[in-house]
Amino acid sequence: MSESAMSIKGLHKTIGRKKIIKDLNFDIRPGEVYGFIGPNGAGKTTTIRMMVGLIGITSGDVVIKGNSIRKNYKKAISEVGAIVENPEMYPFMTGRQNLKHFGRMTNGVSNARIKEVIDLVGLENAINTKVGKYSLGMRQRLGIAQALLHRPSVLILDEPTNGLDPAGIREIRQYIRKLAVEDNVSVIVSSHLLSEIELMCDRIGVIKNGELIAVRNLHEKTDSEQRIVQLDVHPMDQALEIIQNEPNIKVLETNEQLQIQINRNDVPRLVTTLVDKDVQIYGVSVLKSTLEDQFLEMIGENVIG
Repeated sequence: MSESAMSIKGLHKTIGRKKIIKDLNFDIRPGEVYGFIGPNGAGKTTTIRMMVGLIGITSGDVVIKGNSIRKNYKKAISEVGAIVENPEMYPFMTGRQNLKHFGRMTNGVSNARIKEVIDLVGLENAINTKVGKYSLGMRQRLGIAQALLHRPSVLILDEPTNGLDPAGIREIRQYIRKLAVEDNVSVIVSSHLLSEIELMCDRIGVIKNGELIAVRNLHEKTDSEQRIVQLDVHPMDQALEIIQNEPNIKVLETNEQLQIQINRNDVPRLVTTLVDKDVQIYGVSVLKSTLEDQFLEMIGENVIG
């Protein structure tokens, strides 16, 4: 397996007597989009700020491309581009002038590289317009361009779609996927929009009360043979009575349609049984649980803060 782009090792953050972050451990792979999610106050932004050196680490380490952020900060952080909260730009300057200004702060940022990032984020038509006239989505794209100027291996985005309309959200999602797939950039995304995280990310880490409680591969097929199946049947009462007498089937919901938990291999037999007993079947569908369902199950539906 290739070397991790970033490794979080035993990360702790204590403020006063309060433990904010407790022994975080996870790796970000090269060229993957990693979603970092959790309820408000879980410690997402605190962790991100430690990753980029904006606040001190109580104990543990962040290792970026083999370099410790505590022992060799300059070399480690040279591999990182980040937008923490909203990208700050000079509104009285054009997009190009902003990028040239930030480019002067880093060695090796040429005019050719500035043009490359402008093309990458699709700002060719607006780059000579003053940033004060940019939409929020255009500012976010310019922020990503700025973060990419020095060719980082890791891009960290804290709420990159915050305040965007649906078209802007889709644009940012597409750019993030493009960066990962075409440029092999590892992207860490913190967001409250779980539907977007599900579309955008390869894996997610879930943080709650400063602790990592789960890491999930979003494209991994489940080994479980259990399925949630929805049945559109008539008469409902008769179908329910038949199903309740069947072994290894659990009835989950009985509103307008029946939802049951059943082994995949038992579905054909159940359908045959219902038809044989004169139950009319209008539809049989397997329901896929969403990331939101899984998230609420992991953190508790009524958790706030």
